[in-house]
Amino acid sequence: MAESETTEPSRYRPALTVVAGSGRPGQGDSPAGWGEGGANPLVSFDRRELNQLFNLYGAKVASGEWRDYALDFTPSKAVFSVFRRTSEAPLYRIEKNPELARRQGAYAVIAAGGLVMRRGHDLARVLRALDKGLRIVGAE
Repeated sequence: MAESETTEPSRYRPALTVVAGSGRPGQGDSPAGWGEGGANPLVSFDRRELNQLFNLYGAKVASGEWRDYALDFTPSKAVFSVFRRTSEAPLYRIEKNPELARRQGAYAVIAAGGLVMRRGHDLARVLRALDKGLRIVGAE
């Protein structure tokens, strides 16, 4: 381990805490910041949204375009990042920001350079910006 690395937990990210209980959010048995009952709830993707994200991710991995992903949950937004290689910056970020739900839409697809490719209220429609299927050209 290098001298600059430490094994102490970061002051910004709490150490792993094991809590006994039912594991259901909002029941008071979850660590602070997790679930609905925490003082600082995190924004996350629900099961339907994750299903849509992983269906697209699986298709892109099968075609050889994407190789890795990352999930980030913060108090303000949830981010699903996709990578061509693990060591690179993300190709795209799919963000869920509930603060923008009434204005521009909670979902956004953002390219590597920061360009917002599509923003909207429906995740399936926003993900179409990344799903470039085959099209018939010149059919009459």
